[in-house]
Amino acid sequence: MYEDKTLVCKECGQEFVFTAGEQEFYAERGFQNEPQRCKTCRDARKAATRQSREMFTTTCANCGKEAKVPFQPSNDRPVYCSECYAAMKQD
Repeated sequence: MYEDKTLVCKECGQEFVFTAGEQEFYAERGFQNEPQRCKTCRDARKAATRQSREMFTTTCANCGKEAKVPFQPSNDRPVYCSECYAAMKQD
């Protein structure tokens, strides 16, 4: 049903292959548009977004350790470190 397609990255202008498996994945998720950037440019774009994210330091409401979170904590809701948060999700 799906066949590999060669697309051109709008960022760097290089050709890249949009594989049949990737096309199937996009269809399963309901994505309407084909990718516009090659994997290298997509990864670079994601990394740039992550690096620019401001992190806030707070204290874990469960264990009291320092926790860094990507949002401004407020006093009306508890904030947990990644270890405590993961443990709570498993319960």
